[in-house]
This record gives sequence, structure tokens and C-alpha cells, in this order.
Amino acid sequence: MSLLSRYLPIVDTVRNYRPAYLQGDIVAGLIVAVMLIPQGMAYAVLAGLPPVYGLYASLVPLVVYALFGTSRQLAVGPVAMVSLLVYAGVGQLAEVGSPEFIRLALVTALAVGIIQFLMGVFKAGFLVNFLSHPVLSGFVSAAAVIIGLSQLGNLLGLSIDKSMPIYQLPTFLFEHMSDINPITAGLGIGAIALMMGIKKINKNIPGALLAVILGIVLTATMGWADRGLRIVGEIPSGLPKFTLLSFEWSEIESLLPVILTIALIGYMESIAVAKNIASREGYKVNANNELIGLGLANIFGSFFQSYPATGGLSRTAVNYQAGAKTVLAALITVVLIVITVLFFTPAFYFLPMTILASIVMLAVTSLFDFKEMKHLWQTDRKDFALLMFTFVVTLFVGIKEGILAGVVISLLDIIYKIAKPHSAELGRLGDTHVFRNIDRYPKANIDEDMLLIRFDAPLYFANVEAFQEAIHSRLEQRSQHPDVLILEASSINMVDSTGVMALQELMQFLTEQDIKFYIVGAIGPLRDKLNRAGLLSEDTEWSHFFSLEDAMTYYEKSECIGEKKPFSPRQFYDIN
Repeated sequence: MSLLSRYLPIVDTVRNYRPAYLQGDIVAGLIVAVMLIPQGMAYAVLAGLPPVYGLYASLVPLVVYALFGTSRQLAVGPVAMVSLLVYAGVGQLAEVGSPEFIRLALVTALAVGIIQFLMGVFKAGFLVNFLSHPVLSGFVSAAAVIIGLSQLGNLLGLSIDKSMPIYQLPTFLFEHMSDINPITAGLGIGAIALMMGIKKINKNIPGALLAVILGIVLTATMGWADRGLRIVGEIPSGLPKFTLLSFEWSEIESLLPVILTIALIGYMESIAVAKNIASREGYKVNANNELIGLGLANIFGSFFQSYPATGGLSRTAVNYQAGAKTVLAALITVVLIVITVLFFTPAFYFLPMTILASIVMLAVTSLFDFKEMKHLWQTDRKDFALLMFTFVVTLFVGIKEGILAGVVISLLDIIYKIAKPHSAELGRLGDTHVFRNIDRYPKANIDEDMLLIRFDAPLYFANVEAFQEAIHSRLEQRSQHPDVLILEASSINMVDSTGVMALQELMQFLTEQDIKFYIVGAIGPLRDKLNRAGLLSEDTEWSHFFSLEDAMTYYEKSECIGEKKPFSPRQFYDIN
């Protein structure tokens, strides 16, 4: 790979492009554009922005990502999750829909892009791994509920305060049933039914576009706008203008929680779907290059009136299923959206807001991960608890608080697993040379003269206490102390100075108790470290054995020989 193509992947795309790809790219580009136009406007409304900003977010970011991104099928643009985060975060600093709100939304895109770009440059993509899958699933599922409920006002023709807590919503709806606009509710619910029916018939038919066209035609011909049906109204035509953004650092500080959240969540949503498709197509996606591509897409997009954009799960799936082979499909999508914003924005004047609400609500249903909840309930109750904790906090406290709680609980889970690693007492299975955890294999044979302990983690400052507790606990469970303690150390791939000190203390304690100590299965680097620390000195160098069977055989032979005939582990291996 040349240096140019490494930093500009589209160079390889151009070099290796085949005529056979063209049809798939053209078809996919057309289908995604048809899907993105109504969806983009709907997501802009969800973000608290005028609908046209959804189209703006579908232009420059797509082009920039096509130049610098490594996924060939990822469909970049506005998405429901990020839109909701923009609404929740920026809405705390400015009135939703106001010029100040729009400016801060664009500033957010710029800051998100800078953070993603720097993460890519400094190869910090691994940071997103601190959000465990159960926590992320709980957050996304709760956000899907919030997104769906946030559109009830537009769907039913009600004025609902978007800051209203979720638990108050059922009471509000019951008390205002008489205020529901029947035309608005009928059209919105009918649009959902139409799109669901079309999806069952053929997923490739653009149900959202058909709902938009039908809604516009009915509203314009039936005069429903004069009967309380909210419509989009005038949408400015023309391409977004280049604008230098002005901001104050105090604004960045206030927006920082939502900026970091969008940067991480946006990247995670993108990389997950991008890697999935890349593995099917037999090519690799570079995680850090993806961060750079998304970062630059948001940076340049912000100067052209784009709020934060990222790779969309549903659109990417459609793009792939429609036959997209390269980023040319995305560029074709951009061309169609350019034509739309230049010539066809007046056609959306009578577009009902309830149609946009129905599109959003149907789109987010796939985000609610009930299957994962059911799976974790059956297989891992602890991870299920993590999922539900994040779900409840996000749903009833707030989106930013939910993701923060998710990060914190993920880190606490990691710390707990580090500090409390698994250990086991081993016993022999029958007359074999196989040794297993006696808690799992109660019938395993135990020699009362020996205590076999396996420690399944590196030994360092974070878990030495657990290491010592595991051994002392097993010793206390014996009616009398064993003659020898054998540490099965094959899982200890590292030891630090605190771990060495813990081993020294253990060896001193065992000496005082007249208990011999053998180490089994230690890898070379661990033996080197223990040797340098004096734990495997010249006199004790061969207290290490390669297998439990060898250690036990040595013990039995040395006991038979007794003190009259010194017998070293070195001699044991010499005669074996």
C-alpha cells in the first residue's frame, strides 16, 4: 500500500475499480438517496433543527468520508441516536430551533470531528472498548424508547414539553386524549402501517419515500394544513454556504459531555456495522483510519452547516443489500441530494410533521435490543444487571447521565474483575493426568498432603490481596496443613514488584509452617523475573516444574528418599 493510498483510501478504490461494480453502486446510491432524503429531514427535526439541516448533513460529510474512510459500504449522515444527543445537549444552552441553537449544533459537530480526528491520529480507538456491550445495549435500547416517545407530540398533534420526564407521559396522554388531532394521528399511524406493510412485502421498496409523497399529496389536496395538521413549511433551496463558526471556550466546556458522548457513540455505531460488512466482503477496516475519516467528515461538514454525522446502521445495511461495492455509491447519493436541495425543496412544503415522526419512530424500533436482554437473562445475570442499570438510568434520569453511568459501571466492572480474578483448587480426575477445579468436579481426587492452587490472572498490585486470600482460605479449609503447596502458574503471564513481594511473603509464611512450595507451568519471562528477584536462586532454581504430574512425582520420590539422600528437582529432570 502506497503512502498516498494509506491516508487517502479512495486512491486504491479508483485504481482497483471494475466495470462490474458500476451497476451495484448506481442502484445502491439511488436507493440510499431515496431513503436518506425523508429520513435526514426527520432526524433533523428530532435534533431540534429545521428539516433542511438533515439534507445539509448528508452532503459534505458523505464526500469527505468517501475520500478518507476505509469502509466501502458505510452510509454516513444524520442518525437518530446522535440527533437525540444533539437535542438533549445543545437544548440545555439555547432555545430549540433558534439561531443560537443551530450555531451551537454546528459547533458541536466541529468539536466532535476534532476529537475523533485526534483519537485516530493518536491511535486511541481502543478507548471505546471501555463501554461494555451490555452497557451499550442498555443505553441504546433506552435511547430508542426516548427517541420514539419524543415524537409522540408530532405523531398525535399534541404540544408535549420535551423536557417532561418519561414517567409523566402516560398521565399527560390520558389527560389530553381530547386534544389529539384526528387527522394528524390518523395520517401518522397510517404512515407507520404503510411502511411496515411495504417492508414485509419487499424491503427494497422505499416505504418512507412513498409515505412522504402520499402525505404531501393528501395534505395539499385536502387542505389539512388549515385543519390543524402541522407541516414542514418553506424549506430554503440552494447548497449550504461555507461559514466560519464562532464560539467561546465556555460553550465548549458546557457542551463537552455531549461532545464526548457523540464522538464515542457515533464512532462505535459506525465501526460496528463497518466491520461486520467488511468481514463478509473479505477486506479489512482500519479502526483508527475510520476515526480520522469520521472526524474530518464532521470537521468539514460543520463549515457547511452540517450537525454531527456518523455511519447509520439501517442505511448502511440497505446500501450493502442494494449492491454497493465501493464509495462511488455514496457519491451518487450526494449528487441526488444536491439536485434535491437545488431544485425540489419547494415540493416538501406540505410535508406533514407527523410523517417525519412516523419515519423516526419506525426507524428506532430496530435499536431496542430485546433479544440481547433475553440472551443475557438466560446466560449471564450479572451482565443483564449492567444492561438494565444503564437502561433505567438513561430512561428515567437522562441520556448524558445514562452514558456516563454506563462508562463508570463498565470501568468498575473491569476493576472488579482485575481485583477479584478467578482461582481454583485442583484435584485429579480418576487415574488420569488431568487436573480440574474441585468446585466444578466434586469427585476429583485430593491428596491431603498436597494443595494444588491455580491462579488465573497476572499477579500484580491490583490483585495480590485476592491471591493471598485465595491461598490462605484454602489452607484454612484443611483440617491439617499439607506438606506441599503447588502453584499452577501457567495463567500468570506477568508479575510486578508488588506481586514478587506477595510471593516472597507467601514463601516466608510457608517456610514458617514447614510447607514446601513448588511452582508449575510458569512461562519463561515469568521465571526470568522471579529469578532476578531471587525467588528462583541457585539453590531453588529448580523448584519450578513443567507439569503438575512432575511436581507431584518429585514430591513423592523426595519423600521416599528422605533427608539422608538429597534429591533436587534438577536431578529429577535429569533422570526423567
